[in-house]
Amino acid sequence: MALVPYEEAGGWGARRLHSPWATHRFAGSTIRLRQDWRRLGVAAVVWDAAVVLCAYLEIGGIDLRDRSVIELGAGTGLLGIVATLLGKGFFVSLFKAIYKCSARVTITDRAAALEFLESNVQANLPSELRPRAVVKELTWGKDLDNFLPGAFDFILGADIVYLEETFAELLQTLEHLCSEQTVILLSCRIRYERDHKFLKMLRGRFSVYEVHYDSSKDVHIYKAQRGSHKDDF
Repeated sequence: MALVPYEEAGGWGARRLHSPWATHRFAGSTIRLRQDWRRLGVAAVVWDAAVVLCAYLEIGGIDLRDRSVIELGAGTGLLGIVATLLGKGFFVSLFKAIYKCSARVTITDRAAALEFLESNVQANLPSELRPRAVVKELTWGKDLDNFLPGAFDFILGADIVYLEETFAELLQTLEHLCSEQTVILLSCRIRYERDHKFLKMLRGRFSVYEVHYDSSKDVHIYKAQRGSHKDDF
């Protein structure tokens, strides 16, 4: 949902955001992502919230193997790529390693960002894992018939809460994609009063808990689920 100007574009980290490449290391792999601020704005740069959530998935011992995962507002694709790498499962036969029980990851954004997103995903996944990651169009509140309701074990979103006019559609999308067992993980920097408003709206539909705070990057991670339970992963 990110193809708009962003208020912090000229402030902190502007040089990093305007760099044509961003490199990170997760899941034992070096991930080198193209960025293109001039063409796609905030949809085409790596934000701290994505980096923090990737680290949380890796260090937090969250098992994504044989799970169905969807990322909303994927942008450069870093989070979806890392989820695919972390969800890798395999057994070794007498002849070769055969991948099975790997995560099934759907990486979504609006239509204008898909070609860019797809190029990053393909460039950063080994050939045997590429079939496990699908890039798909999703405009919140509009393309929901293309996704089975309640079909995902995990819903991931990094820095997707900043446009108040999209809050209702984002909540509608989360409700459609969720089952009673689905875990939503949203990472964000709380910048404005409207961000608190979204959290209040989210708490009206889901049980919401803050599960991590990175003080060095001022990024919060929230876990949300249907009902009142507070399950472990």
